[in-house]
This record gives sequence, structure tokens and C-alpha cells, in this order.
Amino acid sequence: MAVHVVAANIQDRDGARRPPLWTRLDHQGVKKIWADQGFAIRLVDWTAQILGRELDIVRKDPGQHDFQVQPKRWAIERAFSWLTAHRRLAPNYETIPARSETVIRWTMIGIMVRRLTRGRPATRPGPHPLVRTVAG
Repeated sequence: MAVHVVAANIQDRDGARRPPLWTRLDHQGVKKIWADQGFAIRLVDWTAQILGRELDIVRKDPGQHDFQVQPKRWAIERAFSWLTAHRRLAPNYETIPARSETVIRWTMIGIMVRRLTRGRPATRPGPHPLVRTVAG
């Protein structure tokens, strides 16, 4: 997964071209890019014509009014949850997007190294029952 960060003070519609462009320059093998439904159709055309890549807008189902998992979007949300589980990224006060991007890469390298060196499949801990202690 390529991660490219745009400063928070830039509107999505204004900064929308930067991540696909960076992805094209940094990762030549990436042929398809996913984007949120907030991005305009113009971005799809621009990505195809200028970058020669396919941009797929992830949309929710028409008529959806409650929460439903969207597989493509869920991959991104899950990655964000992995990142925010690390104390360094929980409050993101970085003012320079390149620094945020570096910290994200650093964190993802740590996650991948732990997975590669674990030597066994991941397991989730079971429920922890509440135990009352009597102070006395």
C-alpha cells in the first residue's frame, strides 16, 4: 500500500491530484488507484489521460442508510487503525506532510517486521472477564 499525505489545510478537491501523481512517480507498477467518493469525476479522467492509470471511486451502495462494510474502503480504514494503535501516530501533530509520511512508513515497517518474525499465524486474545477485587 502506498501512502501519500496531503496537508490538512488543503481541500480534498484541491489536493486530489497529488497522491495519484506521487504514486505514479514512486511506484511504477501500480496500475489501479482507489479514491473516496468525495473526489470528482474530473480526477478519474485526469488520472487516465495524464498518468495512464485507472482511478476507481469507492462508493457506497445506493439506498444505503446504515453502516455496511465496503471491502475496498475497509482495507484503508483497517490500515489507519493499525497506525493509530502506535503511540507516535495517535495524535498527529506533524506540520510537514513529508514528516507524517515518514512516520507512517516507519510504523508500517515495524508492523511488517513483527509479522514476518512472529513465526506463527496471528491470533486474537479472547474476552477478558471482569474480576472484582475487594479493597480492604
